[in-house]
Amino acid sequence: MSAYRSGFVSIIGSPNVGKSTLLNRMIGQKIAIVTDRAQTTRNKITGVLTRGDYQIVFLDTPGVTNPKNRLGEYMQKVAYDAMNEVEAILFVADATQGVRERDKALLDRLKLAKAPVIALINKSDLASKEQMEQAHAALEAQGFIKKILHGSAETGEGLEKLERELENSLVEGPQYFPEDMVTDQPERVICAELIREKALMLLREEVPHGVGVGVDKMERREDRDLMDVYATIYCERDSHKGIIIGKNGSMLKQIGKLARGDIEWMLGCPVNLQLWVKVKEDWRNRQGMLHELGYE
Repeated sequence: MSAYRSGFVSIIGSPNVGKSTLLNRMIGQKIAIVTDRAQTTRNKITGVLTRGDYQIVFLDTPGVTNPKNRLGEYMQKVAYDAMNEVEAILFVADATQGVRERDKALLDRLKLAKAPVIALINKSDLASKEQMEQAHAALEAQGFIKKILHGSAETGEGLEKLERELENSLVEGPQYFPEDMVTDQPERVICAELIREKALMLLREEVPHGVGVGVDKMERREDRDLMDVYATIYCERDSHKGIIIGKNGSMLKQIGKLARGDIEWMLGCPVNLQLWVKVKEDWRNRQGMLHELGYE
């Protein structure tokens, strides 16, 4: 019988190339939030893929960008830290955007990494043949990438081949997580992220990235199968608070309704979700608030 193999894989790439969609697709469950807004992922999320004789632990990182505040600096540090102590680095590029300057700057950092780099040119379902070829040529010109694959996190195309390639990077080692575990993130962290996803999705450009969510309390009722979830949406200005609440509370109700559906699916039981909105000026630069919301 062959020995059990395991390993850690960092998913690295510029904002909005589809890293979180890829992670969710690879492990077969939604644990990372997905929007078409840059910098949706703020923290390092661990996803676990377990097969009969191996386990891949994915580290989904924030998109690397130029930091404009303490939260941005933290996000960049998380992304770069995730390049160390892994068995492989999965660099994700967007076929429709090509390999841009920000991608090249990130690839310059990856040249120094000890782990082998595997590249996935994502969004093959949306790109032309010419776009795919251009992206492939640009990555090939880097000279250090072990394997360049094409695929779509949205449709799943090409991901079996990607899994085989990542499997080849694994080493003999333990099963780090139980086989039924898909993430190491606490339930309350995923609940907070699902609420933030719906807020980003519905608010569009009206309230920029100054939205944070903290789950204050999660409690299962003793008399019936129902989970009470109390959460606070933080914003940076009074004007933003009004937009998040909406006329007669309509926007907040919509955020709550959509988030509750995802939370119920994750927890496997009915949920009573109660949302509040609070103004915390410049919270993205306040250490105490960043700590409170899980950004250490």
